[in-house]
Amino acid sequence: MKQYIEQNRDRFLEELFSLIRIPSISSEADHKPDMLRCAERWKELLLEAGADRAEVMPTDGNPVVYGEKIVDPSKPTVLVYGHYDVMPVAPLDLWRTDPFEPVVKDGRIWARGADDDKGQSFMHAKAFEYMVRTGNLACNVKFMLEGEEEIGSGSLYSFCEKNKGLLKADIILVSDTSMIAPDVPSITSGLRGLCYWDVEVTGPDHDLHSGLFGGAVANPINVLCKMIADLHDENGHITIPGFYDDVLVLSDEERALMAQAPFDEEQYKRDLGVRALHGEKGFSTKERTGIRPCLDVCGIWGGHTGEGSKTVLPSKAYAKISTRLVANQDFEKISKLFQEHFEAAAPDCVTVKVTPSHGGAAYVAPLELKAYKAAERAMQDTYGRRPVPTRSGGSIPIIAGFEKILGLKSILMGFGLSTDDIHAPNENYPLEQFFKGIETIPLFYKYFAE
Repeated sequence: MKQYIEQNRDRFLEELFSLIRIPSISSEADHKPDMLRCAERWKELLLEAGADRAEVMPTDGNPVVYGEKIVDPSKPTVLVYGHYDVMPVAPLDLWRTDPFEPVVKDGRIWARGADDDKGQSFMHAKAFEYMVRTGNLACNVKFMLEGEEEIGSGSLYSFCEKNKGLLKADIILVSDTSMIAPDVPSITSGLRGLCYWDVEVTGPDHDLHSGLFGGAVANPINVLCKMIADLHDENGHITIPGFYDDVLVLSDEERALMAQAPFDEEQYKRDLGVRALHGEKGFSTKERTGIRPCLDVCGIWGGHTGEGSKTVLPSKAYAKISTRLVANQDFEKISKLFQEHFEAAAPDCVTVKVTPSHGGAAYVAPLELKAYKAAERAMQDTYGRRPVPTRSGGSIPIIAGFEKILGLKSILMGFGLSTDDIHAPNENYPLEQFFKGIETIPLFYKYFAE
């Protein structure tokens, strides 16, 4: 396998770069044509890699790329899931390179989508190619690549409902998560759920002079900041009534097992450029991001934000707020609780409108699954040590949807690192992780088939 990778190294990268160069930003309407271009390119790459069938299938939103190779209907079937859409790139001035012109420097690929999720999804295409061309494909393989993961996978739920027969498989294999460190392999055994809202606060019906009216009329930005601050108490606890009612509380034994995973808090702070960490009192850093929910402001604006000064008391203020949820929390229930609480908390001097955006449930994969054991053995072979099970603070809402609609568990065998800056300027992906992923994936198939 290593020899095959070395012989095809430059071609693999150039093919990946052909995907990265397409600015498939699902949240921006101007990039709608790019979504189709990227889907078509994925179709070409799957056929070139050895799929017997690949097509771009329409949905209510962005298309799904489906591909398959059935070697023997009696053998197990693995459904590979990934996404070809990427996050926006603003602010552009913080990028050290063009986000859609990939550059290899310092042993890393620098570009939007290098890791999340074009780089990680593409590992599967090249591992599949290797298995097909060497006659080592031990399972049937199906691919499903969507274009809406970064905006909640809204169209994929109905696509799965309509195509249950097409998507029939034994397990779903996903690389859209991270490892603890390059020398500490891990498998994600749980994901947090997600809720997301758009908030609008309105004061006066038009912008006012801050000198003539300041102190007499409520400034909606000030009010919004106070309302947001009140969402947490002094212990980092979320103050929305009923928010924690369904949170699954882990036993002391389970928390002790989680604590065995290597974690260097000082290095963690250095990597992030912070002097101190902050979160819910009574829980470790890893617990705060793995087994506890959180609530964060993802964006806030209003008034004059351009160059120079403008003494204005704005009419409106806006925020985008999200919460990450854990096992047993119902994202639809939480979405309603937040909306009711935030709108009711508004003082009479403003009006508040909360619009739910998207969300999804948390997910947990039992460590006893045969597919988990296969992933464990595969990573142990490649990295020389047994991978640690870990709960991710991130969310892939459709994973819980797959279980509900298709009745399938997912194995989250990701190769990203915390230093890859996904969703941020200067996203990157280490070449070593990219190639080790291609090396590891065929071993999963081997052990899963056995």
